[in-house]
Amino acid sequence: MPRVKSATGFALGLDIVEIARIGRSIRDPRFLKRVFTAQEIAYCRTKRLKAQHYAVRFAAKEAVWKALGEAGLALKDVSIRRGPTGKPEVLLRGRPAPEVQVSLSHSDRYAAAVALRIPREGGRR
Repeated sequence: MPRVKSATGFALGLDIVEIARIGRSIRDPRFLKRVFTAQEIAYCRTKRLKAQHYAVRFAAKEAVWKALGEAGLALKDVSIRRGPTGKPEVLLRGRPAPEVQVSLSHSDRYAAAVALRIPREGGRR
């Protein structure tokens, strides 16, 4: 995805997915390994509504990817975890990405996420 130039250095990404579609996809172990990290899989497997948790993470990965617009960034390079306060946090290639903030939401049928890339102090990314 080509990077969109922003006068402010901020970038926004948004994604929405059908939970049922992700629910079908997670039955395939190859899909899980291609898209989710071992930590994400372990977390989602502890939940009663597994598909909902996988779907919202999938939406978050897509939203982060759109906000960053980096060539060569795979979905598995983006990881979503719960921080100490329960707020979702973004990891890029296993390292915290404080310049990227995410918000997650879901209903019975859909999962959505928005990601905001905030320019680092002292210059743009």
